[in-house]
Amino acid sequence: MNETPWLTYMPSRGTRAHPAVGAAPTVIDLPRPDLRAGVPLMTALSFRASTREFSERELSLATLGDLLWAADGINRPLSGGRTAPSPHGAQEIDIYVAMPGGVYRYDCPTHQLVLKHAVDARNLTGYQDFVGTAPLDLVYVVRGSKLLDMPAAQRDTFSAVTAGAISQNVSLYCASAGLATVVRGWINHRLLADALSLNEDETPILAQTVGLPADTRA
Repeated sequence: MNETPWLTYMPSRGTRAHPAVGAAPTVIDLPRPDLRAGVPLMTALSFRASTREFSERELSLATLGDLLWAADGINRPLSGGRTAPSPHGAQEIDIYVAMPGGVYRYDCPTHQLVLKHAVDARNLTGYQDFVGTAPLDLVYVVRGSKLLDMPAAQRDTFSAVTAGAISQNVSLYCASAGLATVVRGWINHRLLADALSLNEDETPILAQTVGLPADTRA
């Protein structure tokens, strides 16, 4: 049996974030998700795939709202339950959104984007060239303070499970909505943490690029 070859990439150019494009509002209110949109689940599963070529066209605010709600939004308001599972309900993963206009944290209780850093840090979300030009890079960040009551030996595993569930939610949404996406683990953790202005107990563990397919016309 032949071994599966590993994909190789050249490091992305530049080791600093770029100035934000345009104004960077402190808070962005996202439209409520359209629960009737998209294709059936089994059809979305048949379309799910990783893509490394993206159009540079910006995603609409409505699409961004649907995407982030699908990723880890609140789907049971009475209990605060979310679309992605989290071991022991720790909710230890925060989603950071790197766009041309700034770096934002998704606040799921309010369904808003909260400005974290007014820079364009897309080029620092991974080593691949396409991360700097695709319209959106999501970064999944572990907040260690949420895991203090959990045995140390379980923290890495459980947070990885949560991040994996969120990334799969994003992948299925993209398949349903005709978007392209790829999950990426090859990141410079320290460089990215600095670009996102993270605290000492926050660690980026996974990134995911999202955009329209490369052949999409304006």
